[in-house]
Amino acid sequence: MPLHAIDNLATKVKQNIGKVIVGKADVIELLLIGLITSGHVLLEDVPGTGKTMLAKSMARSLSLQFKRIQFTPDLLPSDLSGIHFYNQKEGDFQFRPGPLFTNILLADEINRATPRTQSSLLECMEERQVSIDGETMILEQPFMVIATQNPVEQGGTFPLPEAQLDRFLFKVNMGYPSTAEGLQLLKRFMGTSPLEQLEAVANKADIEAAQRAYPSVKATDDLLGYILRIVERTRERDDVAIGASPRGSGALLRATQAYAALRGRDFITPDDVKAMAKPVLAHRLLLRGMHKGRNRAEEIIHDILASTEVPTEADIAVR
Repeated sequence: MPLHAIDNLATKVKQNIGKVIVGKADVIELLLIGLITSGHVLLEDVPGTGKTMLAKSMARSLSLQFKRIQFTPDLLPSDLSGIHFYNQKEGDFQFRPGPLFTNILLADEINRATPRTQSSLLECMEERQVSIDGETMILEQPFMVIATQNPVEQGGTFPLPEAQLDRFLFKVNMGYPSTAEGLQLLKRFMGTSPLEQLEAVANKADIEAAQRAYPSVKATDDLLGYILRIVERTRERDDVAIGASPRGSGALLRATQAYAALRGRDFITPDDVKAMAKPVLAHRLLLRGMHKGRNRAEEIIHDILASTEVPTEADIAVR
């Protein structure tokens, strides 16, 4: 797939999802970037803001398998991966796959599950495989976890540890619709849900082709150095206990490449890096004491971007 075809693919998918989801073009784009880069996305917002509807709309638009599982305190790792059961009719043990065996998995309210169950997602998110009874099973590609969590209700929840937060490419807030968007939503859902009539505009082969193509987006040494300086500065601040890891710098590069590809370019610019820095890096920062909070983390990234020297046009020219 040529890079300009990624732009066309993204435009078709965004327009199709827009038949169901009002606004949220930036969130839709981040989900597409996550899928193209084989990343995972954590959606954080209050209930009723369209997180589940968005995930379903994307899966339908791309003709991908979709499964949803509600995370609860009594959920076990085997409820995700599946189990071997004895089939009396066949006289043998058979494997019944769990919801992990899909293309897009919606892990609803992930912070309501115990740490044991949360950690069972680590292998599949990072390695694209799952181990069951000593047997390793490869997950179907593409594979993406879209997890949701409610930032308001914290009673009976288990906050995701930093090691697992680091596995998510993006952490995104949906936000409430504007008054105009809210009015459009009411009109759109007066009758049957538009999700029921939503048809696919692309397929798994298109996504796999985009996944193979986007790494060809070029970045000069000066731009790579710019990415590294931004990440390293997250580790040098007094209000940050732990800054972004090398995984974070790699994630920022991949997201920036896909972001540029979605704009029909075969090279990245400093503006691409700036656009991706907050959703990629903010959730990877462990802040000290009174400085904690997502908004504060985004403010820190904003300050770092404002104070970090940007490569000149001559420096970033692809030779």
